[in-house]
Amino acid sequence: MLLKLEVLEAIKRGEITLQFRRWTRPTVKPGGTLKTKVGLLKIGRIDDMSPDDVTDVDARKAGFRDVTEFRKWLGTMKEGPLFQRIEVGYLGDGQ
Repeated sequence: MLLKLEVLEAIKRGEITLQFRRWTRPTVKPGGTLKTKVGLLKIGRIDDMSPDDVTDVDARKAGFRDVTEFRKWLGTMKEGPLFQRIEVGYLGDGQ
């Protein structure tokens, strides 16, 4: 799962706790970890869902102002048959 540095920094600060992905197959698993430029992330619960089910609360937890901003972002993403809500958190520098 590729994440922009600004998103990684926000996850590290605890400001972002969710990510959304539309893909052919997941690249992370619940309970797993992800090594990134800012350190190790924990992957929490992963739920299959429809983009239409994303709420303003979910959108804010993912770093968006609201669902409208989330939908604009989603429109820039490539299509994929699977849409998932992914809980993320910062574990440390990974050393």
